[in-house]
Amino acid sequence: MTIIFTPDNEPYLGRKLLFHFDQLICSAMEQNAITAPTTHGQTLTDHQHMASQVIAQALSITLSIRELVRQGYLFGAHVLLRALVERSAILLYIHLHPEEIEKWNRGWHQQDNVPGLAKMFDAIQKKLEHNSPVRGKDLTAAMNSLLHAKPDSAQWNMVPLGDSGGLGHAVSKILNRPELCDDLCANIIPWFAVIQSMMAAYFPREHYDH
Repeated sequence: MTIIFTPDNEPYLGRKLLFHFDQLICSAMEQNAITAPTTHGQTLTDHQHMASQVIAQALSITLSIRELVRQGYLFGAHVLLRALVERSAILLYIHLHPEEIEKWNRGWHQQDNVPGLAKMFDAIQKKLEHNSPVRGKDLTAAMNSLLHAKPDSAQWNMVPLGDSGGLGHAVSKILNRPELCDDLCANIIPWFAVIQSMMAAYFPREHYDH
């Protein structure tokens, strides 16, 4: 079995959603390569200081997820999904509620009445006047199960055991579950698009073009 996969022979090469994920990564990295240097030596607002940190972390996590997918470590990639989504949500939440930057400056502590991920989802939907029947806790349920090792997280690392017809829990690469790759990409793509939009919102080009 191949030990280390490359972009030419990775196990899920050719999956449509993975291709779109790659397209977004290329676009975001190009955007960051243009935006980041324009902020150097500039006086940044508190919101921009926060965004500089969180966007960079989100991009790093995204690249980590992509490499895990390339190497077939789909379970680990799914676990990292929540870390990416939380950073996307923080950027969007504070953009819609700019007064909340004070809580960020104080350390973004739970005792400071900082909303968790589910509550941020609800606040974002309310602010955007999006009357969806889906609540924040519904959106976070699967990610929380993965992160906290709940019983229903088993489905993300189950693999068929050869010709026996049985199933087992993978401890390493998962190379034969393309639907897991598709599910991961389908969940990442919209939130990674939020990262890009927040990059433009916090660092508008016209502000630096002078």
